[in-house]
This record gives sequence, structure tokens and C-alpha cells, in this order.
Amino acid sequence: MSTKQRTSLTQERLGGWRQAKDSLTNFTITAGGMGVLVAILLIFFYLLYEIVPLFKSASLEPLQTYSVAANGDVLYLAMEEQAEVAMQLDRGGQVQFFFAEDGATIKQFQLPVEGAITSFALNSEQQPLFAVAANNQVVLAAPKYKISYPNDQRLISPILEYPYGEVPISLGEGTITQLVVRDTDDEMLLIAKINRQLQGVRQIKEEDFLTEEVVLREERLNLPEVDINIDWLLVGPDQRWLYLISKSGDYRVISLADEEVIDAGRFFDGDRVTDVRFLLGDISLLVASDQGEVVQTFMVRQPGKTPRLRNIRQFQQSDTAIKQLVVEHRRKGFVTLDQNNEVSIYHTTSGRHLLAKSVAANTTNIQQLALAPRADALLSRTQSGEFTYWDLYNEHPEVSWQALWEKVWYESYPEPDYIWQSSASNTDFEAKYSFTPLAFGTLKAAFYAMLIATPLALCGAIYTAYFMAPTVRRKVKPLVELMEALPTVILGFLAGLWLAPFMERNLPGVFSIFLMMPIGVLMFGFAWSRLPNKIRLSVPDGWHPILLIPVVIFICWGCVAASGILEVWFFHGDMRAWLTHDLGISYDQRNAMVVGVAMGFAVVPTIFSIAEDAIFSVPKSLSYGSLALGATPWQTLIGVIIPTASPGIFSALMIGMGRAVGETMIVLMATGNTPVMDANIFEGMRTLAANIAVEIGETEVDSSHFRVLFLAAFVLFLFTFAVNTVAEVVRQRLRKKYGSL
Repeated sequence: MSTKQRTSLTQERLGGWRQAKDSLTNFTITAGGMGVLVAILLIFFYLLYEIVPLFKSASLEPLQTYSVAANGDVLYLAMEEQAEVAMQLDRGGQVQFFFAEDGATIKQFQLPVEGAITSFALNSEQQPLFAVAANNQVVLAAPKYKISYPNDQRLISPILEYPYGEVPISLGEGTITQLVVRDTDDEMLLIAKINRQLQGVRQIKEEDFLTEEVVLREERLNLPEVDINIDWLLVGPDQRWLYLISKSGDYRVISLADEEVIDAGRFFDGDRVTDVRFLLGDISLLVASDQGEVVQTFMVRQPGKTPRLRNIRQFQQSDTAIKQLVVEHRRKGFVTLDQNNEVSIYHTTSGRHLLAKSVAANTTNIQQLALAPRADALLSRTQSGEFTYWDLYNEHPEVSWQALWEKVWYESYPEPDYIWQSSASNTDFEAKYSFTPLAFGTLKAAFYAMLIATPLALCGAIYTAYFMAPTVRRKVKPLVELMEALPTVILGFLAGLWLAPFMERNLPGVFSIFLMMPIGVLMFGFAWSRLPNKIRLSVPDGWHPILLIPVVIFICWGCVAASGILEVWFFHGDMRAWLTHDLGISYDQRNAMVVGVAMGFAVVPTIFSIAEDAIFSVPKSLSYGSLALGATPWQTLIGVIIPTASPGIFSALMIGMGRAVGETMIVLMATGNTPVMDANIFEGMRTLAANIAVEIGETEVDSSHFRVLFLAAFVLFLFTFAVNTVAEVVRQRLRKKYGSL
């Protein structure tokens, strides 16, 4: 084989190997890109999988029908925690426990009352102590459910306890027609309507110092006369206000501390009230009318004014009169039963009407409903004693567009507001899932970060790529890009524990840096231009930024050193107090300014690297051609280089903004992490990403809170996708516009 043939064979082999490497490289890059797209799609569909149950409709399906006898009208119907055992109290004083699914009797008790019950009152749905009155005698009882496991079989044993004894309590002479009871750890309150007069007694619980036994000290209340017929009596859990309501719609509110009427009015114009119930927590009153309307109302406190009862929101499904209101035990929801035997389910905070379903024919008279404590079962009873056990699905009623994005008037708040507060220590808490303060905090943090990072990164990229000497550029560019490798948790730690206190102590110095830095640099440049040519020409072109390093350090040191003097001269020795008291601007140590500096430091390398590459990649022929035609370097930069590199610069800004929007640890550690809507640079915020990081580990899996956090992640995903899509469209247009240069 000749040399020429061997050379040709070697070239063929090399060509084949090169082609194989090219094919392998193309396949790897394509597979990697497709893998990234598949991963993003999987994240998208997983988020959808977690949040779709939030929008699933409620359902109500019958399971079993049976009959249970009663001695007269049923005054109270309820189910225990597991919805396995039901209880009914009839007017004859008989308490009957039976299985909710088939009606089999478990136990029966007879209350120690003489004659028929004239009035019934329930302490609360969460603490089912009830009081019954026969004539002028009151007995208090409470159902209890003991769970045991004989032969490894779960057994629920209902009992009836009398926490204040079986001896009736007398409230006065005459027949009790209306009654209210409120029991707490410190005292028990009983108020009754007797012969159109209000009689009240407070049993104060005191612990004997020697025997440690709890003894009761009785106090009589001196309640005022009212000018309305009293059909409902209600007392809040703090025993502060007594609500008196008539069927005509009139109400009076009595302060139990002052024992006088503090508010009066009407719920409806012309409509009659058919039922009144406390919502969970016993703060809001639900008032139903004979025109199918339900009003939620509670006492609103305005600064310097007496609290007043305000109508907060209204619910109405039809014009049919509502017979009964049933409230949920653990959420701010309720169920209505109207004259046409239609059951409707609502949630107050979200303002949603979740379900409307007929539970019996119009010829059947549904008398009463009972809702399971977990809101997963419903029990209905007809006038003739026929029961129907219903399976109820209503897992996530708290979520609606209004609850997530609009102002909501929450209980005990003076006005509607945007609030995020997902949990509390008490069981009757009203969950507040407003995304608005979180979205505002996300944009606020990104804005201040970009405000600091954009001019620094872009100006640095322009100078490094166009003016800086190649030798210096080869050292500066990797050094700036190395900043991106610094973990953000370290930046957040330093920002929260060092930078925030430092800036608080030296506020005048920090602000003077922003003022003096450009002035100092310009003055140094002016002084440098006046130096002899021998000195100026001794520094090679492109090395001048090195001279600014000591200038920048000196300006920063000088401003911080003069901070105390400036504070004494201009701010009476305390700039923070001056901001708060003189300007009315609140100051939080961990605030948006700290986040802007710390997160701007983290975003600078991203914007700088991409923008510098875009500017440096502009063909030199364009620059040389512009200079050859007589343009100055600055004219060339503004008219040729930046327009040509504008697609890359815009991409750098959008990627930097995406980094700022999605940042978690810096915002988490360098702000007060409080979801407030305040543009004040001295106030903190909470972002969507930080909120997810804080709360996802503490929430119950598959709960509404858990899925709402995934919804927040989905919102963040869509926001990033929308920003990137707009950025890509703008980038393509810029490329098309300036691609012909």
C-alpha cells in the first residue's frame, strides 16, 4: 500500500470518527434539551395534580334510611367525631344515642326535669354542653363518648354527664321561654327570658386554697329592659356581649360589662328572621330570613368608637324561607335547609356557594339536620322520625378567586383587607389565604434587587467588554462570575445577622454612599484629567478601573465614619426615630433595602456574565467601521454596539429578574418575612417562594393549606413562564430589528 493510499485511509477513518463524535454530541445535546423540557412538563403536571382537588365540587349522596322514635319534638340532633353515633334530645327530656348509619339504639337517658322542656340552649358546637329549662328550672348536661377496645374491637360508649349536678338551677319565678348558656374555664353564664324580662346568673369558678376543690360563687346580673320581643338569646365566648334578636328582624346588643344596650338595628327590611346561629368561633352571627337570605354579621371595632354590629356578606340561593342553619365544627362553613327541603352548603370566607341539593320531596317535612364534626356526613330527620344518613364530600371550600386575590372582610377586622395567615393556635381560626401580599412582596423584592443590580451589572459589562484591557478582562470576568457560586444561604445569613444591623446603625452613612459615590468618582475622573500627561499616560489604556478601587473604598469608609456626625447634624442624633416620628415612616431592621443590597449582589453576576458576552460578541468589524467613519468610541457604543447586543442584554435582564423572583433564602433570612403590602423601602415583605419554604414542612399533607401552597408554586411557575415568553418575543424582535447591522 502506497503512502498516498495509507494517508487517504487514515483521513477516512478520522473523518468517520469525527462524524461519530459529532453525531454523539448532537444526540447528547438534543437529549439533554428534551430532558429539560420533559422535566419542566412533569413539574407542571405534578403541580396541577396537587391543586386540581381544590376546585372539585361538593357532593351529597344518601347511604341509609331508617326510623327512630322520639317523645315529642326533637330539640337537638348531633353526631360524634367519627359520625358513627348520633344523639337526639326530645321535648320530653329523653336523650337517645343510636348508630348513625342504621338507627340501632345504644343507650337512653332521662334528664332530671319535671314536665316538658320549654327552652333549650347549646354552649357551642365544639363544646356540646347544653342547658334545658322546664318551667323555671335549668339543668345542664354534656354528652361524652368513651372509646375502648374490648377483644381488639373498637367500641364507642356514650354517657351523659352533669358538670353542675343534677339538681336544677332556678333563675326566677315564671316560665323560661328563651335560654342561653356560656361555659368557660373561669365561669359559667346563664341568661333566660322569663315573663318578657331577662334574668341572668354568673357562676364564678374559684379554687379552694386548702382543698384545691373548685367552688362556685354566684353573681346575679342586672340586665336592662329592651323594647323588642326576644326570640333568640346569644352570648359570645368572651361573655362580653349579649345579642337579643326578634323574628321581626330587630336586634339589640347589650354589654355585659356595663349592663346596658350599646347597639340596636334591623337585619332585614321587611323580611322575618327564621333562624340564628353562631359561626365557628362564636364571633360571627348567621341570620336567616323567610326570603331565603342569610346574612353574616359581627361586631366591628372602629378606633375611638363603640363597637357596632355590621352586615359583612350575604348569601342567597332562592326566595324560599330557610328553616334551619347548621354550622360546621372546624371551618367557617354552614348548611341551610329551606321549606322545599333543599340543602345548600356555603363557606363564608371564600364567599362560595358549594352545593344545592334536594334531600326529600316537597310533600315530606324535613325537620332537622345534623352535620358531622369533620363535615363528611349529614343526618336529616323528618317530622315523623325518619332519618337519612348522607355521605358528604366537601374537602376544600376555603379557596376561591375572591379569597386568593381580592380584599376579604375577616372576623374581628375593622375593614376588608389582603391577609395571609394560614394557621393559628386555636381551633376556630379563620384561615386567610390571600396571595396578593405574597405576590406584592415578590415583585417588591425583585424590584429593589433589580434597581441595585441592573446599573452595576450593565455598566460593568459594558466597560469590561468594550473598554477594558484584555489582560484585565481575563481576570475580572471570571472573578465576577465566581460570585455566582456563593451559596445564597450564606448571603442571606450575612444579610440578616450582619448587614441589617450594620445598616440600621449607620443609616446616614449608607444613604450618603449612594449620593457621594457618583460624585466622588466624577471628581476623581476630573482630577485625573488635569494631571500631567506624563502621569496619565503611564497607566495603559483599559487599566484605569484599578485606580478606582482605593477611591471606592475610601468613599465608603468616609461615609460610614461620618455617619454619627451626619445623624447628629440632620436627624437629632437618631435617624430611625426621625423617620418614625417626624415623617411617619415605619422602620423594620430587616427590610427591602437590605434585601435589595443582598439579592442585588447575588443577581449581579448573572446579568453581568450574559450581558458581557453579548456585548463582546458584537463583530469587531462593526466597531471598526463606525470608528473609521469618524464616530467617537462613545458614539460607537451607543449607536452600534448596544443596539446590536440588545437582544442579549435584554435576555440578561430577564434572566436576572427570574433569579430575583424565585430567590428564597435571601428573602427568607434578610426580611421580617411578614406578608404586608407596603411599598416602604424600610418595611419587610414575604415572597411566594419564601412562603412555600417556610410553611410546606409544617402543613398537613393533602389539607387545603398544603394544596394552596402548591397553588402558590403554580402561580410562581406561570409568572416565570409568562415573563420568559414575553422576554423571548421581545428578544426575537430586537434581533430581527438590529440583525442587519
